[in-house]
Amino acid sequence: MASIELPIQPLEATVKHRRAPAWLQATPLALTFVLFFLVPLVITLIVSFWDFNEYQIIPAFTFKNYAAIFDGCSSMTDVCVTFKTYWSTIKFCAIVWAVTLLTGFTIAYFLSFHVRSSGMQTVLFLVCTIPFWTSNVIRMISWIPLLGRNGLVNQALLSSHMIDKPLDWLLYSNFSVVLAFVHLYTFFMIVPIFNAMMRIDRSLLEAARDAGASGWQVIREVVLPLSKTGIVIGSIFVITIVMGDFLTVGVMGGQQIASVGKIIQVQTGYLQFPAAAANAIILLAVVLMIVWALTRIVDIRKEL
Repeated sequence: MASIELPIQPLEATVKHRRAPAWLQATPLALTFVLFFLVPLVITLIVSFWDFNEYQIIPAFTFKNYAAIFDGCSSMTDVCVTFKTYWSTIKFCAIVWAVTLLTGFTIAYFLSFHVRSSGMQTVLFLVCTIPFWTSNVIRMISWIPLLGRNGLVNQALLSSHMIDKPLDWLLYSNFSVVLAFVHLYTFFMIVPIFNAMMRIDRSLLEAARDAGASGWQVIREVVLPLSKTGIVIGSIFVITIVMGDFLTVGVMGGQQIASVGKIIQVQTGYLQFPAAAANAIILLAVVLMIVWALTRIVDIRKEL
């Protein structure tokens, strides 16, 4: 009896047939993005054009909130409060970015090229996450017994006769704010840079050394260019977080240092939601411009 041979479909065709369409796979992420990002953003934009008084929010279209933000900024004799606040915020952001970049690059370089064992890399990488084992508030409060007038640092300096009186600028100052930011957010710079460095072909480093390049030349000519993607991603993380932070500035600055995030937090505390929404939209626009400038340096989509 003649046997009937059935056509055998290739395995790839079977898998392709069973695979869900691309739009169906992207639907859950798209819905999450729309629900938790686009919808709140649109609501914030709408509320920023509403009016308000001491008792209620009035859903009437007005530019009053934006006009109030830039009130007095047209004067050429003095800088308005808004520009001063943004300058203070950008100043903190630039200092924190520079310190975290230097620290994060150094730590990532050590973990990538000087720690040979993958197990030890994992252990040291977990050590970097220790600050995240507690909340931000506890991490900030832990600096107060160290940096206060009667803290351990001042007591040690007084005992060693290096100073005659306690240093007031260690706490509730620009220094303490920057220190807390670096403590909190350096890890966000380490992770993407470390990931970028781990993808570098080690033979390139060996070839550079064989060609007579010094250690600094290897870092400048090989490691740094190939780590640009991680540097840009880490910079975006740090800058976006610091620009909107109000808790660190309030606690470590002793409620005496102004920032854009702090203004928004105060306005929401006084139920001035339209004014806070207008400030949030302007802050978002400034952050997006910074992110756009960073992405002009490196095309992240192509590099990844």
